Amino acid sequence: MSQVTEVSRPTAQTLPETMRALVLSAPGAFSIETVAMPPAPGPGEVLCRIRAVAICGSDPEIIHGGLAGTWPPSYPFVPGHEWAGEVVAVGAGVHDFNPGDRVAGEAHSGCGHCPNCLEGRYTICYNYGRQDEGHRHYGFITQGAYAQYAVYNIKSVSHLPDAVSFHEASMVDTAGVVLHGLELSGITHGGSVVVIGPGPIGLIAIRMAKLLGAAQVIAVGRGARLQAAADVGADVLVDFEKEDPVAAVRTATGGRGVDEAIEASGAAGTLRQCVEMVRKGGSVSLLGVPPDHVQEPLPFKYIVHNEIAIYGSRANPNVSRKVIAQMASRQLKVDDLVTHTFPLENFATALDTFVNRRDGAIKVVVEPN
Repeated sequence: MSQVTEVSRPTAQTLPETMRALVLSAPGAFSIETVAMPPAPGPGEVLCRIRAVAICGSDPEIIHGGLAGTWPPSYPFVPGHEWAGEVVAVGAGVHDFNPGDRVAGEAHSGCGHCPNCLEGRYTICYNYGRQDEGHRHYGFITQGAYAQYAVYNIKSVSHLPDAVSFHEASMVDTAGVVLHGLELSGITHGGSVVVIGPGPIGLIAIRMAKLLGAAQVIAVGRGARLQAAADVGADVLVDFEKEDPVAAVRTATGGRGVDEAIEASGAAGTLRQCVEMVRKGGSVSLLGVPPDHVQEPLPFKYIVHNEIAIYGSRANPNVSRKVIAQMASRQLKVDDLVTHTFPLENFATALDTFVNRRDGAIKVVVEPN
């Protein structure tokens, strides 16, 4: 995919007083409005011009109000968190970023001083939601990226080389979610992996598992998404509407089971399937986010006796620079997963295309500028 370039970049002296943004005014109510520019970046912050925002699976629930009161905590609100753009102004004490720098963002910025943040686990910051303690969760509880400009803590932005386009960089968050989950569970070199749910996260997981050394990747899904799994390199396809996925995975591994199971759908029943698909001593990584009502009965004794490890995984801590390097080197291909792009003014169509998978949509990117 070609990189978007620009003849001139705005500076702090030429910034407009207003901008266009997607504004949620109430649960399920949104419009594209002209709003005031964000405040000037404070210490340790940068103001960024947003060039590409990928629609995340969590965005429709936030937009339609399924999490109102939590995500977002109040209205009006600007969502969006999978973005790339360029720095246009910097706050006090910022030395590593300058106007004109190309960057990719992530949603989380931990407080920086709680026990989890000090261990690098800032996506599970103890001070979650405490803006007075320095915590930010952009696009969820802090104003987000479906706008022409937004302010970010420098902990939430990474330098972007020219070799990575803004469209590709809008996938850094998604790819980072995958890499974090696979780092938790590990990937067995020369081993076998199953990925349940070949959506955007699952499709990247197929490629990432191969990149990290897996010899065999099995994809479990259905329809066009299962075909997409074949297109990105899955070795074995299992259609769960036509065969029992646990039995099929066991058969594909000679009865032994896979070394790692990656759950990327959040659907009911799939966690237990993952447990039953892995070998003795195998690992399960949970990347999909299930609805609150999904409660999974698990074979407790089976898990204990077979020493099966189950890893919850939240977001993408400490991996953005890694996936950017993988993209820049072309080890990780993501441009073909961006199937549709829309200007910000056509956000309603973009959202409909993503939610209803129109015209084979996988990842839909919105361009605010």
